[in-house]
Amino acid sequence: MDTSSYLINDLTPFDIGASLHEVKLAFSALTYSHVPVTREGTYVGTISETDALCLDGQQNIDQVSYVLTPFFVALETSWLDVLEAFAQHQTNIMPVLDQQQQYVGYYELADIMNLFNHTPFLSESGGILVVEKGSHDYSFSEICQIIESNNGRIFGIFISKVDQDITQATIKIGHHGIAVISQTFRRYGYNVVSTHDQDTAQQELKARSQYLDKYLNI
Repeated sequence: MDTSSYLINDLTPFDIGASLHEVKLAFSALTYSHVPVTREGTYVGTISETDALCLDGQQNIDQVSYVLTPFFVALETSWLDVLEAFAQHQTNIMPVLDQQQQYVGYYELADIMNLFNHTPFLSESGGILVVEKGSHDYSFSEICQIIESNNGRIFGIFISKVDQDITQATIKIGHHGIAVISQTFRRYGYNVVSTHDQDTAQQELKARSQYLDKYLNI
């Protein structure tokens, strides 16, 4: 899934010599959690709104460079890794660098979340199955084999929880034969945590997606 069409370049990075007063004024007019900073045109990191508001406006960014966080993604980074980067850094703006490590723009969290909402995992009709097994005992190939041997159609799988030695997987499948598939998982030693019909699953997943968007849109 191509994210390049979501690249935005209407925000000029602050030079590291800029005053924090300028940064504070910018945040008052923006809804972003961070703004990018460069030194002589080279990206060096971001400064958060929280840090900027707590610091003396008479200082410049270079004087407080210890608060800069150098997170970014590359132009070729996959959309799922971009989404992960947003979550890891609790930000709603993600700087994007080219192969020469030069700043070329940024992604907004809402745009990347919109990509997720349009994946088959959320948009296709089906059911959700949550299973768990020992972390050293499960495998994606086995999970797929169980579903496909029962003529099930897989729309997506992700690891939704790891608790000590137990790994939990959330699976989106076509709604045909979900009861039989659940029984087969039990025969293979999986604990079936829950199953959801397609309407309930869609509502829950979209609600969680919106919650994540709201949580990170700080």
